[in-house]
Amino acid sequence: MTHDDVQAWLDRYVAAWKSYDPTAIGALFSEDAAYRYHPADDPIIGREAIVAAWVDPQPGSQASGRDEPGTYDAHYEPYAVEGERAVAVGWSRYWTNATRAVVESTFDNCFLLELDAPGRCRSFIEFYRERS
Repeated sequence: MTHDDVQAWLDRYVAAWKSYDPTAIGALFSEDAAYRYHPADDPIIGREAIVAAWVDPQPGSQASGRDEPGTYDAHYEPYAVEGERAVAVGWSRYWTNATRAVVESTFDNCFLLELDAPGRCRSFIEFYRERS
């Protein structure tokens, strides 16, 4: 993997998050992918389970809920890439509504990624911290 390969994956990740399109989400992950919203969580295993967690998060699940269109944005970029592993850093921002007049919260993010040869993620772990 190159920095450009990882950047392309990250850009598709943001686009999938903004669209909540199951096909776009599924295209990001390998069939047996492991996804952790938080490092200590048990992973969500498998593409179908990851898509379901994004598209229709259940009460009490690891996902915080589905975000309203236009109320969030993000930018991530590769920090380090070695073989099939990458570390990405960036930010995600949430507004109180789609007018984006008032920022509700901003998070600094770090992702630990493992991508397979076709460029799908097989392991995703997120670390984040809300800015004060």
